[in-house]
Amino acid sequence: MSEHSAARPAPRAFWADVRFLVGIALIVASVVGVWLVVTASRQTVPVFAAARTIVPGDVVDAGDLRVVDVALGHLEEAYASPATLVPGAVATRTIPGGELVPLDSLGDGAALRTTTVVVHSATELPAAVSAGSSVEVWSAPQLERGVFDTPRILVPSATVVSVSEDDSVMASTSSAVELVIARADVADTLAAIAGGASLSIVPTAEAAQ
Repeated sequence: MSEHSAARPAPRAFWADVRFLVGIALIVASVVGVWLVVTASRQTVPVFAAARTIVPGDVVDAGDLRVVDVALGHLEEAYASPATLVPGAVATRTIPGGELVPLDSLGDGAALRTTTVVVHSATELPAAVSAGSSVEVWSAPQLERGVFDTPRILVPSATVVSVSEDDSVMASTSSAVELVIARADVADTLAAIAGGASLSIVPTAEAAQ
């Protein structure tokens, strides 16, 4: 046997070539995966954002919304869009101005279980009370003229629609607060108003934060 033949390297094993090819395939797959993720993150869809603070019970139409293009990925179907807005849709919860409109925050007006009432607050409104705020209504029943019982919660959960100053009540200025309340609370609220109860608007812990 010649020295040249003895120095000839042994052929590379087939499994080594396969391992190399698998490594290349994994690198290519990784690069493609990153490219797909980046491409998907750059794809935007048109959805609605609230043009103003929308409170429960508001009928939502195009004037209350603006279209924004955002990248939502698989969350796209969770938000209202021009393709999903139903005429006559009603807000079922507060949607702050500028925020995207969740699809489940809009409902059928015919099934609405809330209504609006105007309450004159006997006390000064806290600064936290504004349109969209979550509040409680407290009532101190009138025992006799100028004498009131201990206050207690009349409406445990209400949403402020608007606040205005009203100087028509007892010739003094008070705050007239339009509230969205559950229909189940309407009778007691109207009875308290008719009975001359002293009503106060108190922000909930959530609104006070």
